[in-house]
Amino acid sequence: MSQAAAAPEPVPPSGGPGPAADHDSDDAATSVVSMYVKQKKIYARAVTGWFAGWRWAFVWATQLVFYGLPWLQWNDRQAVLFDLGARRFYIFGMVLYPQDFIYLTALLIISAYSLFLFTAVAGRLWCGFACPQTVYTEIFMWVERKVQGDRMARMKRDAGPWNFDRLWRAAAKQAAWIAIALWTGFTFVGYFTPIHTLAQLVSQFALGPWEAFWVFFYGFATYGNAGFMREQVCKYMCPYARFQSAMFDKDTLIVSYDPERGEPRGSRSRKADRKAIGKGDCIDCGLCVQVCPTGIDIRKGLQYECISCTACIDVCDGVMDKMGYPRGLIRFDTQNGMAQHLTPAQRLRRVMRPRVLVYTGILVLLLGALSASIALRSPFRVDVVRDRASLARIVDDGQIENLYRLQIMNATEQPQRYQVTVKGLPGMALDVGGAIEVLPAQARWLTAAVRIPPQAGSEAGAGAHPIEFEIQRLPHQPGDSVVRTVEKSTFVIPR
Repeated sequence: MSQAAAAPEPVPPSGGPGPAADHDSDDAATSVVSMYVKQKKIYARAVTGWFAGWRWAFVWATQLVFYGLPWLQWNDRQAVLFDLGARRFYIFGMVLYPQDFIYLTALLIISAYSLFLFTAVAGRLWCGFACPQTVYTEIFMWVERKVQGDRMARMKRDAGPWNFDRLWRAAAKQAAWIAIALWTGFTFVGYFTPIHTLAQLVSQFALGPWEAFWVFFYGFATYGNAGFMREQVCKYMCPYARFQSAMFDKDTLIVSYDPERGEPRGSRSRKADRKAIGKGDCIDCGLCVQVCPTGIDIRKGLQYECISCTACIDVCDGVMDKMGYPRGLIRFDTQNGMAQHLTPAQRLRRVMRPRVLVYTGILVLLLGALSASIALRSPFRVDVVRDRASLARIVDDGQIENLYRLQIMNATEQPQRYQVTVKGLPGMALDVGGAIEVLPAQARWLTAAVRIPPQAGSEAGAGAHPIEFEIQRLPHQPGDSVVRTVEKSTFVIPR
């Protein structure tokens, strides 16, 4: 780009030779101007502080849940298990079937609105503290620092030759990364295949092809994203960085640099009077850039690459303490708060603005609806399917018969007995062979023959007539409540 921006050479008088006379005009047309600049490797500096402590608290909390949950037992089974083969999803005391997919849809919608709400109020806190990309990058960077040293040590080794010290440290780091990644992949698959069974298969080198594929695939994704791509995932691959501006406004809390305090910035001794030398609080140490995992300079203002990890706040507060200046040169603040010098109380009053109220109202409604739906959820489900092979037939005694297939799904972890009745036409009778027993968390298909006498068929007339199947769960033990459900269908009377 610098070549294109350079000043043109002077043009000689008409007919005279010039600097470009010895060059073919095609050379200029075929010159290549690079549109891409090689990305420099980011060596993030270690940082300690209040926000760093919170960030590690979220790392521990999220990973204890992720790694520990598959090992938790509930009713002699894995507490959380998504058994795709059997089409059963166990979440503590709940047994869900594919027909309960609406709950997953509701959960995804609630998660989206929660993200919208948190973003409108406090920016990208999810990205900076709880996003899996941030969490695993933090873990991998911790391993890197423990093995290869902090920022300056890593830069010095990478710039030097490949000696024994550099080689063994690089190998140890990669081995630790691979171990963490594979354990992550193993844990992920453990949510879909019982993890005790999975561990036994791994120990016997008898892992199935699909389990092996997903262990290595998820492990490779963790290894690549957290070990190598890091900030590139946040900057180029994650769509959230692109549409976050649609949820930001001037009252959204963001990581902000205070230019009124900091400018003009410049280095000085601790004893120097900044006002006497005409300097702001920023000593231009560059530490805020060195600790940034995406390599940006927060002093340039709000940038989409900022993930609100607050590392720059912690390191800047440390510098301010050493210089004897008040903290908060870089802080959580709003654009209006910075421009209008709002107090914390004034910023808090601006939180409940229209978009936040809308997000909150929708989120409360969705949470209420989901909670009510789960609380009122029937402990069993029934599907009624007409037998397509035989719509209607006349049996030996002249009665009209329709065949149906019933699927009864027991959503409890105790064996249950069910009674099925049918109504809708006079004299209608059902033959299913008595009470139906269904094992815990199982489904049972059965064929049901529904008949009506010839006179009822003549009175009702030919065609399809609505009927209702009523399925009642019989008490399993004294004190159990009676639960009923009704499924609609049609009864066909031939001409």
